[in-house]
Amino acid sequence: MTAHTLRPATPADCTAIVGLIRELAVFEKLEHLVVVTPATLEHQLFGPRPAAEAVVAETDGQVVAFALFFTNFSTFLGKPGLYLEDLYVQPAHRGSGLGKALLQHLAALAVQRGCGRFEWCVLDWNENAIRFYEKMGATVMPDWRICRVTGPALAALGGG
Repeated sequence: MTAHTLRPATPADCTAIVGLIRELAVFEKLEHLVVVTPATLEHQLFGPRPAAEAVVAETDGQVVAFALFFTNFSTFLGKPGLYLEDLYVQPAHRGSGLGKALLQHLAALAVQRGCGRFEWCVLDWNENAIRFYEKMGATVMPDWRICRVTGPALAALGGG
């Protein structure tokens, strides 16, 4: 079994992370929505007011997986939460324990930071991921739906 290393992402990882984001988008059939560049990602992860954080997994010096996350807040708990935006492991490295290791790493980080929740979304057709997450102790919330406003609708709602 190949040894993997988990570590916080650095600015030098942004090109590799964007490559993995593109692979994820192809898998999810959403590649037409990807506009992120290494420069924009670097600004959001490492700029003056970071919007998110990332952890990468390396094998043989190559970034083969990532998890991108940020802090949210639960009004009911009165505590911060950790929200996993995306987790992706390249197909050649699936089944190696990397996905589990990334989730465990982020759960430990959530505990360390005093978070009341660790949560994320999963596509309803991704049965493999749903089974994997449930095996890890996650509850898939059947009664909740994501609401999203983007582009012209966001500008209109914001008064633009």
